[in-house]
Formats: sequence, C-alpha cells, structure tokens
Amino acid sequence: MNGGRSMSTQDSGSSAPRWQGVHRALADPLRIQLLEALWELPRSARELAERAEVPADRLYYHLGQLEKAGLIEIAEYRPLARGKVERVYAPAVTEPPDDAVSAEEMAEFLGSMLDATRADINAAYRSKQAGGRREVDLHRGVLRLTEEALAELRDDVERLTTRFADQDAPGVWTRLVVAVVDLQDRPSADAVTPESERSP
Repeated sequence: MNGGRSMSTQDSGSSAPRWQGVHRALADPLRIQLLEALWELPRSARELAERAEVPADRLYYHLGQLEKAGLIEIAEYRPLARGKVERVYAPAVTEPPDDAVSAEEMAEFLGSMLDATRADINAAYRSKQAGGRREVDLHRGVLRLTEEALAELRDDVERLTTRFADQDAPGVWTRLVVAVVDLQDRPSADAVTPESERSP
C-alpha cells in the first residue's frame, strides 16, 4: 500500500474480461514502482526515470505494457524546448478483483509486489549508509482473527492510508505494505458455533 491507494485484490464491480492480462502486466517490480509513482502525481518518462533511478530508455517498454493493460494513460503532452513535447502519464484505473485472474497470475503479481518492496528496503538502507535519513520498520507476526476481527483490521488499515494520503500534506512519501495471509482454511459459516452456544 502506498499513500492511500491500495494494491487490493478485493471489492470491484468490474467484469472479469476487462481485467484480462492486468496482473500479468504488473508481474514486474519495476512496473509496480512506476504505477505507484504515478498514483502520487502524473509524471513523464524522464521524471519516472529520475524517480526509479534507471535510464529513461528502459522505461518505454514497461510504460507501453502498463498502457496496453489499461492501467495508465497519457494525461497530457508537455511542451519542451525546440518544439518538442513529452508524454505525461497518469493512472487510468484502480486495481482489479482477484476473481478476474488465474492463481498463477496472482502468484506472479504478488511476487512482483514483494520484489518491489525488497527494492524499496534496499534503497532505504543504501541511503542510510550514505548518511541519509530513512526510516524502515518491519514486523512479522501471527494473529488469531475472527471474521469480525479481520474486517476490523482491514477497515483500520484503509482508514489510516486514507488519512495520510493527502499529497499536499507535510511529510515524505512512505511505503506501507500490509500482508494478511491466512495460514489455514477458514471454517464455513455453518461450521462456526457461537461461543455463547458452546457446552461448558
């Protein structure tokens, strides 16, 4: 998650055909970083290259794949010196639902998210070693969550990301990644007996 936009795989009324190939287009950590940078504000390939610290020529293929998948669009053509112009890209859609893709596509997509997070962490520690100031907090734990507690946790995370998502607010852009993964199958609703009805 970043700045109030969530790479969520839930809750969308869009039909599956609209999202064909979207997760495949995002199965690359660089493309995820580009899309997240555009969520902050529209940028040109040159500005994205500076942000990602890669040559601009390397980005055109990836931007083309994101545009082909319908994830980004050209927001404007910005005039440059000598009559030239550059494309300014912006996000076109929100994240697709998980029922629109195969398990393999979803696994590749989530793997690329983890790779993008690893790149963020590496960049932060390189900056710290060079004398910069970056905060990195990592926590991995196991919780016991009922359906109600899981819903409450999701609401709390969404509320926090929305609260701190204002791009005009003071502060620095900070990556927030929250993974909620059940370690076992959840019982069906019929199989759950309310505690008040259990025998002593």
